[in-house]
Parts: sequence; C-alpha cells; structure tokens
Amino acid sequence: MSEQGSAVVSRQKKIVRTSLLGIGANIALAGFKAAVGLLAHSIAIVTDAVNNLTDALSSVITVFSARYSAKPADREHPFGHGRIEYFAAELIAMLVIYAGITALVESVKKIIEHEEAKYTAPGLIIIAVAVLVKVLLGWYFKRIGKETNSEALSNSGQDATLDAVISVSTLVAALLNHWLDWEIEAWLGAAISLFIVYSGAKMLMETVSELLGARADSELSKAIRETINGVDGVLGSYDLFLTDYGPDRMMGSVHIEIPDTLSAREIDALCRKVQETCYLKHSVALTAVGIYAHNTSDNEAARIRDDIRRRVMSHEGVLQLHGFYLDEAAKTIRFDVILDFALPDRHASYDAIVAEIREAYPDWHVSVVLDTDISD
Repeated sequence: MSEQGSAVVSRQKKIVRTSLLGIGANIALAGFKAAVGLLAHSIAIVTDAVNNLTDALSSVITVFSARYSAKPADREHPFGHGRIEYFAAELIAMLVIYAGITALVESVKKIIEHEEAKYTAPGLIIIAVAVLVKVLLGWYFKRIGKETNSEALSNSGQDATLDAVISVSTLVAALLNHWLDWEIEAWLGAAISLFIVYSGAKMLMETVSELLGARADSELSKAIRETINGVDGVLGSYDLFLTDYGPDRMMGSVHIEIPDTLSAREIDALCRKVQETCYLKHSVALTAVGIYAHNTSDNEAARIRDDIRRRVMSHEGVLQLHGFYLDEAAKTIRFDVILDFALPDRHASYDAIVAEIREAYPDWHVSVVLDTDISD
C-alpha cells in the first residue's frame, strides 16, 4: 500500500473509532435521561435525551461517510468520493435543527399545560454525570476532527459541547425548582430548543458555504504562493485557484511568471518542480501551471510596465496588476487586472482602465484580462 493510501486508511479508522465511541455514549445517556425525564415529568431532560439520540445518529452518519469517502477514484468519480463528508456534515446539521424544532414544540405545550416537574437525587446525579461525559466527548471529537480534517466529526464535537451547556442549564433549573420552588423548567426547555436550532443553522450554513465553493483559506493560499515563489526561476505566482474534493483532497491551478528567455524544456522542468514542491509541502495537487512571460532584456518594456502599473493602480478598487508582457514585434501590450468585489460596477471600472491605457498608447494593441479575486 502506498504512503498516501495508508494515510487514508489511518484517517478512516480514527474517524470510525471515535464515532463508535460517540454512538455508545450517546445511546447510554439518552436511555438514562429519558427515564429520569419521564419519571420527573421534565420536558427539558426529555429534550436533552432526544438530543442525545440525534447525536448518536450523527455518529452513525459520520461512520458511513468516512467509509464511503475512502473509496478509491473510479471512472464516474475520477477525483474520489471525499465530498460525501460535506453532505454528511450537512445532514448532521439538519438533524440538529429538526431536534431543536421538535423540542421547541414540546416545550411550548408544556408551558401551556403547566405540568410541574419533580426531580429526584439519582436523576440529578445522572444529569451531572452527563455534563462530564459530554464535555469529554466534545473535546475528544473536536481534537480528532481537527487531526483528521473531518468536518462531520468536528460538527459532532461542537454539538456535544453544546449538549454539555444544555445539561448544565437543565441541572440549574432542577436545583432552582428543588430549593426555591421556581418552575422555569418548561421555559428553559424552550430556550434550549432555540439554541439548538440556532447552532444547527450555523453548522448548516458553514457546510453549504463549503459546497458552494468558499474562498480558500487565506493562510493556506499565502503559504502556497510563498512556496511557489521560492522555486528557483519563478518570478511571481498569480491566479491561485484551489478547490477540494473532500478533506485532504485539495487540487488547484496557478499562473507563474518566468523569464521570457527560457526554452520549452526548461519551462516544462520548472512547472514540474512547482507541482512537486507544492504537493510535498502542502498536499495540494496543482493540475495546471499556466505561464506569464516576463520581459527580461528590454528597458523600454520595463518603463512602459511601470507607467501602466502607476496608471492602473491609481484607479479605485484595483487589487493587483500582473502578467504584463510587451511584444515589440507585434506591437501588443497584455496584462491582467484584479478588481475588488466591493466595487459597485467592476465592469465599468475595467472599461475605464482599458480606455485610459489605450488612449495613452494608441499605437499599441492593448489586451487586458479582468481576473477574479479568488484567493489571497
């Protein structure tokens, strides 16, 4: 088995082992809490028990997604099956929302019917133990989720931590009811339910953002560009595009600026070096490396480049000018420009830039590409 294949198997085993632990713990907690909640007529504890069952189901989904995502690439899915983990995280978030809405309905019924809760010492002890178990589970899930880059497992860890907070609130309500005869249990159940819905919605939106194609992590993109710029022969890196097909399955493309004196053989070797270095250091597979030629021996080209850069960068919202090349023989000037998404009309700003440069250099054919601000 290759080193990469071994890493995938090891990652899968960690996720499955952690999830199975969560399934067992949550089922046990759900059983104890349900018994206590029914005997005490406590909707908050019953709600907490239902939430534990959804947590167990979340772990089942995580196990399935971990196993399925580890399947090797095939003809129908040439980039593998890793994105199933994002759908799993999305499904977990929807389960959390459903549990919260269901609990909210029951809490409102309890408020209307006004049935008093009756707590016992063993029940309070079980709730206290549940707090400790959930704190430990939340910490462990999030740690393994970070180690394995599993969003589904991290979501389960976040949910477990939330459960600990909920259990503490339930315990406080029980003690207040026992000592001060304050009947806030149903209202607390409603508050807990709303908090569950909010947390589930937040998790859902984060996962949807990933599926839509969220902007690449700033630290990662900057680190990759720094690595590429450090390769001998590379004068600059631009247009770094990153996309993932599941955790630890990042792919991308980039443009590099190189001297216009290099031969095709030298360019080929340089591109391969960039791809190899990037993969070894960041585990990112660059499937394409585009080329920007840089004028190296033409002083007039350097003067015109500096003048055009000054003109372009004076426009509001211009983030970058790159890929500049002047072809004296063909009388062409070409470059790319990146405009801020915050501009009210990016295309109008682009047209203004092109018009100014063409007016300043009427004897030249000016070609300007409007690039997208896709990464830092």
